[in-house]
Amino acid sequence: MSNLFSLVDRLIVLSLDANLIEETDIQYVRNRILAEFGELSYEETEEATGTLYDTLDALADLAMQKELIGDTLAEKDIFTSRLMNLFLDKPSVVNAKFFEHYAHSPEEATNYFYAMSQASNYIKMNRIAKNKQFTTPSPYGPIEITINLSKPEKDPKQIAAEKLLASSSYPTCLLCTENEGFEGTLKQPDRANHRMIRLAINNGDWMLQYSPYLYYNEHCILLSANHTPMQVTGETFYTLLGFTKQFPHYFIGSNADLPIVGGSILSHEHYQGGHYTFPMDHATTLFNFTPNEYPNVEGHVLNWPLSTLELTSTSLSDLAECSNMILKLWRNYSDESLGILSHTGDTPHNTITPICKRQGDKYVMRLVLRNNRTNDEHPLGIFHAHEDVHHIKKENIGLIEVMGLAILPARLLTELETIKAYILSESQDVPPYHKAWADMLKEKYIPDTNLDDYITAALGDKFVQVLEHCGVYKLTNEGLVGLKKFLSNFATL
Repeated sequence: MSNLFSLVDRLIVLSLDANLIEETDIQYVRNRILAEFGELSYEETEEATGTLYDTLDALADLAMQKELIGDTLAEKDIFTSRLMNLFLDKPSVVNAKFFEHYAHSPEEATNYFYAMSQASNYIKMNRIAKNKQFTTPSPYGPIEITINLSKPEKDPKQIAAEKLLASSSYPTCLLCTENEGFEGTLKQPDRANHRMIRLAINNGDWMLQYSPYLYYNEHCILLSANHTPMQVTGETFYTLLGFTKQFPHYFIGSNADLPIVGGSILSHEHYQGGHYTFPMDHATTLFNFTPNEYPNVEGHVLNWPLSTLELTSTSLSDLAECSNMILKLWRNYSDESLGILSHTGDTPHNTITPICKRQGDKYVMRLVLRNNRTNDEHPLGIFHAHEDVHHIKKENIGLIEVMGLAILPARLLTELETIKAYILSESQDVPPYHKAWADMLKEKYIPDTNLDDYITAALGDKFVQVLEHCGVYKLTNEGLVGLKKFLSNFATL
């Protein structure tokens, strides 16, 4: 078992280097890892080499060979998360250390927690590194594209094994606090090495964690300590602003609270934030306005494909109350000439995607107007990605994409290669749903130009179309007249 001993020692050294443990912890941790393998002896041997991910993969393979786990990715993840949990403090200690760092600065606290979440392999950086990322120009400024490869597909063995598992309502959902330390199953993700920070914001109990998929730098999630549905209310604005008061280096935003225009999890109130500059942050201003009841609040309409109002103020309460006033007006506002109807019977259609950040001593609140109405022509949503772009993006447009970062499906990586071969007349094998787009690209392609850049730019154009479809007020004369009509209900232009 010298291979096991060398791998265990390598994992210990890596964890020492990452400040997960101290020298006095070595013997204890070594014995606990050996116990996971049913090993009651230890022989000192030459330390293995390799990264954290190489080492964990090798240990998972040994566990599989010893028939401690099965040959599925989920079982290997559960096992390696259990190993890394041995290097982590209990939640109470993690929280105490976080706030010790916070006493020096909020950024020092999040740096500590972010580094720990990576070093413990809760954030699996090796998988995230597989994502393909591009930046392309657009009429609204640079747009970012990510082809998401970080979430591996389930293999047939795992799918078959899942069918044999009894259904469970614990944890209640993927965001619930019950996930902290949860072992994981073939159906539910491993969370033994998962930790959360307890926060008090706006007289409520909240939990801060990082996203294991990390779509951008320090991608964090602020979730309610209670399992309550997503909602956007006046309290939402106080919570978002309260978070940026505590963490001024982070932005935070909420998915809308209605289907189609909301994110993937509407059952649990949560927000997403992080330390990142999005394409929306570079948007220019179309025109300004001043809310009549809040003269201390500056209003701007952004040159952005989704209808976005930007409010700035040094007063947290004025900004929260002004945002709530606009939300209430929008909830019940209709403009039939532009297809904007607030309700169908008792079913609401209007809501807002709010986004908050700090600029020096000012608070910034962006209110993205959303509507989820459908009709016969657009059964998935009038202000949703239309059918002609579904071959690229069909899913709901949530917070991250609203801000100009596209998260596109992994299938596109291979499909784009087939389209390149089609353009070069090297193959006719193009998926039917891409055929019209591929024909157009082939017709317009200029030989000897960089094909990769050409395809990337075309992909960016498609995503911009997705965003434009989602805009309730189009950036046309008619659309801007309609937007100004709505603004005139509460503001001076």
